[in-house]
Amino acid sequence: MNSRYELHGELPSLDRPVLVVHLHGWIDASGAAAAAMAALDSACNTTTLATFDGDTFIDYRARRPTMELREGVNTRLVWNDIELKVGADSRGHPVLTLTGPEPDSQWRAFAGAVTQLALQLGVYQMVALGSYPFASPHTRPARLSSSSPSADVVGALPYLKNSVDVPAGMSAVLEHGLTEAGIASLGLWVQVPHYVSAMSYPAASAALLDGLREVTGITIDGSGLAGEAEIQRQRIDVLVGGNDEHRAMVQQLESLYDEAEQQTIDLDRAINDLPSGDELAAEFEQFLRDQSE
Repeated sequence: MNSRYELHGELPSLDRPVLVVHLHGWIDASGAAAAAMAALDSACNTTTLATFDGDTFIDYRARRPTMELREGVNTRLVWNDIELKVGADSRGHPVLTLTGPEPDSQWRAFAGAVTQLALQLGVYQMVALGSYPFASPHTRPARLSSSSPSADVVGALPYLKNSVDVPAGMSAVLEHGLTEAGIASLGLWVQVPHYVSAMSYPAASAALLDGLREVTGITIDGSGLAGEAEIQRQRIDVLVGGNDEHRAMVQQLESLYDEAEQQTIDLDRAINDLPSGDELAAEFEQFLRDQSE
């Protein structure tokens, strides 16, 4: 047992596995990346390969375990573990997934431990999934953006390339650590319409899985998410269609989206002139509560 992780059996011999990462605790609008990762784990039938030491990396006062109490009997504790899992996609290609909470401390040590395992397992590519709210319409395909310490990796991808200074998540640290170890690494991010970012948005999760397939070749059945996305689209259309101001805002977002696709406008500047989506978001939340009652 390594002091930073525990292996569940011998390390398998894998043929050029891809490592896919999503650690919760950092930005994930609509939970889109978490949903995409859950779909990936399910489709690839992943099983736990290694568990990282919680006492080293997790603050259990901030992320307390769940106590399962049954008629007064404390049956068990469910811990917030960081796990490395292994499985295979629909074509039999090996897939590794890294899931759980972001470490609360020792980020460099954690990145070193992940890199060590990745090298031992022969990982040739790492992709971290994420999502963020953006002034985009739900009536258009969810756009992807990418990040990587390697200009060559970013340059080879057909996605948006942003320039901004933001607080980093653990995935960014892993991008650097794995890149320095010779493993091509990138972050794959999807934009979520800002007015729906507090609710699930399956279209964004489906877009992440499509991007993952384009970048890595990992292929799974995403029809379930696609069906959920269509239902969600219809519900949002109903709510937007009942309010002239909301309909006008979405139409303005559509125009900005289409013009940005043609690279005819400064999108960041144009977005500053848009009305806030807070009122519409609040109405969506109330609408969904009413539907569930």
